[in-house]
This record gives sequence, structure tokens and C-alpha cells, in this order.
Amino acid sequence: MEALPPGDDMTEGTITPEVQIKQLEEALATETDRLQKLFAAYETQEKELVDSKAEIEVLEKEIIDREIEKESLESIIAEKDVRVRELEMKATKNSKRVEHLEPELEKMEEKYSREKDRLGKVFGIAEELDNDLRLAVTEMKARDDWYVDHMQIFEDLNKAIKERYEMIERAVESERKSQHMSRAFTERVEEMVQARSEEMAEEEAMVVEAEEATAAVEVVEEAPEEEPVAEEAPAVEEDAPEEASEEPAAQEEWGDGQDPWASE
Repeated sequence: MEALPPGDDMTEGTITPEVQIKQLEEALATETDRLQKLFAAYETQEKELVDSKAEIEVLEKEIIDREIEKESLESIIAEKDVRVRELEMKATKNSKRVEHLEPELEKMEEKYSREKDRLGKVFGIAEELDNDLRLAVTEMKARDDWYVDHMQIFEDLNKAIKERYEMIERAVESERKSQHMSRAFTERVEEMVQARSEEMAEEEAMVVEAEEATAAVEVVEEAPEEEPVAEEAPAVEEDAPEEASEEPAAQEEWGDGQDPWASE
């Protein structure tokens, strides 16, 4: 304990409460300061510990990543080794194949040289054909130009030929209509003659029947019995004018391309 300064109110060998409180306060301040320093050191160590843990975690992660990279590299190296062995195997096979294909290559080179010569000849022929084609195209162009220059003449000629054919067709059609009408008229006349012949045959038959009927009658009755014969004759004659009157009416109704007896 510290010595009391001279002039205090306490006697030698005794500690007053004030002094004891003061000493305790000083001891408390000292302990507080020491505890603060210890706490600060603890916080510093704790922070360093946290940093160390974080660094350890980072290092562990890096170690894991390194291990993964190592395993990946080992896998890649193994694959490369396998690939290299495969390539070496293929190279060996290809070298052997080349040894076997060298004779075929020589044959192919010989064939290639022959085909080259033949293609050269073909190319020469193709050039000649191309020149001929160009010449033909030039000639066709000249011919087309000439046709264009003289197109009007050909059109007029074509028009004249078309008109000629139309005239021929119209003449043929007119002749066909005339022949048709002539045949129709002839057929109608023949029908009328046939009908008139049939009527005359009927009249003759009626006259014969009348004569046979009158032959058995007495001579006294001959005069009255001639009257029916006289009456029938005008009836027969009256039919002829009707037929004659029908013909002009039919002829007036004839037209181009029409059958004059079609209505009957």
C-alpha cells in the first residue's frame, strides 16, 4: 500500500474509510483498466481467430478446388493418353493402308492421266460446239429480225388465206343447202305423185265397181245411175286445186337451212 502523505488527519498505523475507499477506487480503476486491456486483447484475438477460420475455410475450399482440378487434370491426361494411343493406332493402320494403296494410287494416277487426255479432247469438242451454238444463235437472231421486219406481210398473207377458206366454207355451205332443198323438193314431188297415183287408182277402182253394179241393172235405169259418176268426178277434180294451192304456200316459206316439208 502507498504511504500516506504527511499532514493527513489519521494517526500512524490506522486506515481511515476515506483512504480505504480511495485505495479501493484506485484498485478498481487499475483492475478496470487491466480488464479493458484484456478485453481488447480478447477481441483482437477473437477477430484474428475469425479471420483465421475464414482463411482456413478459404484455404480448405482452395484445397478442394485444387483436388478437383487435379482429378480433372488426371482424367484429361488419361483421356489424352487414350486418345494418343488411338491416334498412334490409327497412324499405324493408315501407314499400313498407304503401303497397300500405293499400287492402287499408281493405277489411279494412270487412269487420271488417261481421263485428263480424254477430257481435253471433250473440252475441245465442247468449245467447237459452243462456237457452233453461238453461230446458230446469231443466225436465229438474224432470222428473227428478218421475220419481225416482214411480219406484216405474213399477217396479210395469213388473213388472205383465212378469208379464202371462209369463202370456200360459205360456198360449200350454200351448195349443201341448195342440194338439201333440191332433195326435199324432189322427195315432196315424189310423195305428191305417189299420193295422186293412189287416189287415181282408188277412183278407177270405184269406177269399175260402179260399172259392175250398173251392168246388172236394166237398161231403163241406166240413165239415172250415171249421175253419181258425174257427181264424183268433180269431187276428185276439186282435190287437185287444193294440192296445187298448198305447193306455192310451202315454197314461199322456204328459207336458208330449213326443210320446207319439216312441218309435215
